[in-house]
Amino acid sequence: MYIHRMKALILFFLSIAIACAAQAAAPTAEPFTPITAPDTTILGRWDITIQQNNRETPSWLEVILSGNRTLVGRFVSNGGSARPISRVEANDGKFSFSIPPQWEREDHDLSVECHREGDNLVGTVTYPDGKQYPWTGRRAPSLKRTKAPVWGAPRRLFDGTTLKGWHALNTTNQWEASNGILRSPHSGSNIATDETFTDFKLHIEFRFPKGSNSGVYLRGRYETQIQDTELPEPPNNQMSSIYGFLSPNEQAAKKAGEWQSYDITLVGRLVTIVFNGKTVITRQEIPGITGGALDSREGEPGPIYLQGDHGPIEYRNITITRAQ
Repeated sequence: MYIHRMKALILFFLSIAIACAAQAAAPTAEPFTPITAPDTTILGRWDITIQQNNRETPSWLEVILSGNRTLVGRFVSNGGSARPISRVEANDGKFSFSIPPQWEREDHDLSVECHREGDNLVGTVTYPDGKQYPWTGRRAPSLKRTKAPVWGAPRRLFDGTTLKGWHALNTTNQWEASNGILRSPHSGSNIATDETFTDFKLHIEFRFPKGSNSGVYLRGRYETQIQDTELPEPPNNQMSSIYGFLSPNEQAAKKAGEWQSYDITLVGRLVTIVFNGKTVITRQEIPGITGGALDSREGEPGPIYLQGDHGPIEYRNITITRAQ
């Protein structure tokens, strides 16, 4: 009996020793360290106005949260298309980012710094040529409509023989009107309607020689691209795209030298583009202004403007239908 009790005690203490040894050998769990969330007060879309050489130039910024700690986004300068931002640095209420050059000739990055002042952003932009300018940014409006539009009657924006209702955007004007055609025979000024518009349907026909380039700016801010291209996969900066943002679902272009047409419906930010009879973009949201915009005041009406500084172009049969 005594021997059995001794064996039981020995086994009990042995099991305790083994358990203690195993616990001592087990790795120590690392303490949980929560991820520090970034300053998210910059999140969203911003309409930017740059004070550049005694004039205002428009720009645009979008910042989103990637994962749970990295700020990324897109930026539109006063020219070119939307560029990706790989990281927005946030430090003590200040934000900054740099992006490589696009159409600039210099090799240096474009750099932006800013901070919040009330509901606005205030900052500086340094271009690849080293020149620095101040800017302010306001939150971009959503432009969401609460009811379907009621359309008025279509009417002509171009009378076919004069430039009545249009004005050149620079001091010189190369545009001509005759025989139902609005023509820019060579690169020069862009041209815009005297009237401004909010929501509308636009029909416009165009023709260009091989290698040329133009664009139709909606409200003077969103470019529907016109460009001689033969790319099989339509990217977001070629024919019938909203430049730098929205790609058409197919390439419906005819060859250079042929008349082509756009039927464009813009309601708020939602755009539909019918190109040569084919619907290539359907009620897609335009995120912000494109390069070459007249201004960044997205909540206001704007003109129809036609690009004439990228080569010869002809337009005809320009009609518009306003939303009532």
